[in-house]
Amino acid sequence: MKTIANIFWNTDQNRLRAGWRFLIYFILFFMLTIGKDVLVSSFNAAPLPKAIAYLIYLASGLILTWGMARFIDHRLFTDFGFHFDRKWWLDLGFGLILGAFLMTGIFLSMKLAGWILITGYASTASGLPINLAFLLQILMFTVISINEELAFRAYQLKNLAEGFAGKHISSRPAILFAFLFSSALFGISHMANGHATVFSVITTIFAGLSLCLPYMLTGELGISIGLHLTWNLFQANVYGFAVSGSTPATHLLSIEVVGPSAWTGGVYGPEVGLIGLVWALIGCGLTLLWVRWLRNKTGLHIPLAGRL
Repeated sequence: MKTIANIFWNTDQNRLRAGWRFLIYFILFFMLTIGKDVLVSSFNAAPLPKAIAYLIYLASGLILTWGMARFIDHRLFTDFGFHFDRKWWLDLGFGLILGAFLMTGIFLSMKLAGWILITGYASTASGLPINLAFLLQILMFTVISINEELAFRAYQLKNLAEGFAGKHISSRPAILFAFLFSSALFGISHMANGHATVFSVITTIFAGLSLCLPYMLTGELGISIGLHLTWNLFQANVYGFAVSGSTPATHLLSIEVVGPSAWTGGVYGPEVGLIGLVWALIGCGLTLLWVRWLRNKTGLHIPLAGRL
């Protein structure tokens, strides 16, 4: 009986083992995301109810993570990367600039190669004025970036790293194993998106490095949230690219991608194209330089795999 209990309970830490914590959170977050999609789609073009639905989704994600931290993980919510000091806000600003810069680089690279045709400007199929529709997209991507970074980076990486760390695996390898597992799950979770392929899943896994790296280096979510937000916003609503196989209803530029899909990402979006991958790796390099400049060091944030 004691052996069976040990499968579920870590007696040294007096809490559920990391794998079970991870599984519980993943199931609850998945249910939360489905509920958000159903709620938002039911409002059609009504802006205020949609905005409220996004805010409910954000609040629910924060409450879920706080509840898991408080009652299951036995840790502070801030341990997931929300220590709001000066460096955190500087990281957020850097991430916002970085996402816009990288997506602009992708757009200009394709434009210079002749792989993009601009077919129009300031278009929306949402039934709302373009300004209001664009603001709603900013809200949507803000909410998504916070909740997804909490789920796919902070909660997963921290718990997986703690789970892998043990007598035979030190903290650094444990964090790297957690990154590989989390990135694979992130890529697989995109298989249900429109026009997804095996190649798109693989490139999504590698592109996810640019979002994981800041958290692995700092233990904070500032850079990852900012990067996630402006990468998606500029990809979809500024430059009009597809996002994970979905065509944006609102965009400042209307474009037609005519280049080779392996390089441009085709109908799925530039995040799975080779150009997107190159710019994501550039983003990793710039992140390393930023962390080195702001913190005078670069290296894995060892407390991610720390025990209680």
